[in-house]
Amino acid sequence: MQNDSTPPRATRRGSTVRRRIERVALAPEGALRRVREDVLATEEPLEIRVVVGDGVSHRVAVTMRTPGADFELAAGFLYGEGLIGGPEAVRAIRYCTEAEQLYNVVNVVLAPGVPFDAANLARNFYTTSSCGVCGKASIEAVMGPACARVAGGVTVDADTLVGLPARLRQAQAVFERTGGLHAAAQFTADGELVRVREDVGRHNAMDKLVGSALLAGELPLADHVVLVSGRLSFELVQKAARAGAAVLAGVSAPSSLAVELAEQAGMTLAGFVREPGFNIYTGGERIASRVREKVGG
Repeated sequence: MQNDSTPPRATRRGSTVRRRIERVALAPEGALRRVREDVLATEEPLEIRVVVGDGVSHRVAVTMRTPGADFELAAGFLYGEGLIGGPEAVRAIRYCTEAEQLYNVVNVVLAPGVPFDAANLARNFYTTSSCGVCGKASIEAVMGPACARVAGGVTVDADTLVGLPARLRQAQAVFERTGGLHAAAQFTADGELVRVREDVGRHNAMDKLVGSALLAGELPLADHVVLVSGRLSFELVQKAARAGAAVLAGVSAPSSLAVELAEQAGMTLAGFVREPGFNIYTGGERIASRVREKVGG
């Protein structure tokens, strides 16, 4: 698969922007205001298109994202939606440069012979899909492509798992500067960081992570732990299950449907992962612990 070269930085938005603001601080003598410069996370639309063998371009979705890892985002999104089956389905990914635009349109060119059902695409998506699930046009589409049940997979020590959020935070370079991004990260069972991706959208961060592993030929993620910086939504579980992740963890709560899907997929789902512990919702057999287990209380 060919990835066209990244366009010059001067013609492309970065992951952050600077803006003059007024900072208000309350004090006994009253509100103190001063002008200063703040760093904001960039948010811009990305249109994802699929180009089939005959050269016809099909608009798939538009999502609001933080620029960066756009090719990974496109690949991860298409894989998560079941529109491509693997890296071999993609011949090239490139920015659309028709007329002047800020590299906010990505063309995913399918390899010769790869089937693409444009009619099914039209039935399942609206023309814009800013937050994934809410852009789906049917209940069947929301449930997504069938995922193979995760069998086996990594076993992670409880002490290792509870320490991952701190390691993720250390690796969130853009969040450290802006405080406004979600993240998804891939760790080994020993807690070694493999990759991390950030975005204003939690589902985009996961798509970037999965897309990176996909293009590197490293799926499924059964031998790794996936950690997300926020709550565990149904859609994140769906994307992780599609990527074959055996363990998905988050620093916040899961939804009821997320837990149901994780159980159906045979995944281990852990929430509220932060010192000094966490909740296991499904797949507790993959969490190793040296302490005596206590039921109830």
